[in-house]
Amino acid sequence: MKIRALLIPPLSLALSVAFLATARADFYRYVDGNGVVHITNTPTSGRYEWMMSERGDTPPARVSYRRGEIERMIHEKAILHGVDPALVKAIVKAESDFDPAAVSPAGARGLMQLMPRTARLMGVRDIDDPEQNVEGGIRYLTRLLRKFDWSVPLAVAAYNAGETAVARHGSIPPFEETRDFVKRVLSYQGLYRGHAGRPGLRASTP
Repeated sequence: MKIRALLIPPLSLALSVAFLATARADFYRYVDGNGVVHITNTPTSGRYEWMMSERGDTPPARVSYRRGEIERMIHEKAILHGVDPALVKAIVKAESDFDPAAVSPAGARGLMQLMPRTARLMGVRDIDDPEQNVEGGIRYLTRLLRKFDWSVPLAVAAYNAGETAVARHGSIPPFEETRDFVKRVLSYQGLYRGHAGRPGLRASTP
């Protein structure tokens, strides 16, 4: 569902917001160069800004992260969950190229390109917050690693194509996008690890 309003007067916009708040969904907006206000609950680009949550909360304060800070955050959270930081970093590189504001055409968001439903299942309250996004992505990755007996290629394939597809095929699904994704992630992981494993971490390539 997409809701668009053209040149909405302030009062009408306020009434629209009040109406949308009762729908209990997250809404986003942007104003284009012609002054047209676009409102949607399924943002398809980084131009949209958070407008209100399904509970009508005020937007949380945003923290701006630099590349080095993002990498340190990934490393700390991966270690906390017992996952190879190089693997998490590789997924972030392949998914968003370290852009916290990345949004896919399908609606996946953030550094680890979480879908809203997956983010909710992983306990993420603010999908656009980089720390929460990475935390939720690592939780989901850990779940996939456990499900597929700590096989990194299968877990990475499931991260892209879904665990049902991997379970159904019993291997990496024969989807070009998924196979390319797995190759890129494993290649990035090797580069980030410097081809040297980290002791004590479960997620390593077989």
